[in-house]
Amino acid sequence: MKKQRNKHRRQVRMAITVEDYIKAAKRGQREAEMEQLGPGFHSSDRTHRSRKTYTRKQKHRHRDEERW
Repeated sequence: MKKQRNKHRRQVRMAITVEDYIKAAKRGQREAEMEQLGPGFHSSDRTHRSRKTYTRKQKHRHRDEERW
């Protein structure tokens, strides 16, 4: 007679590591941000534009006239 193998082997439980926690937290934060802002790239910080930056656009002309 053949021995019947145990079909239900013990499942190895893996502990949640710090790296797994960080990965899950970042993913959750990304998904929440996508829900809030919508798809695509949205910058969180913008560079500071100098007042002296020259532009030809009509909507910025009043700034140039005040300087001179």
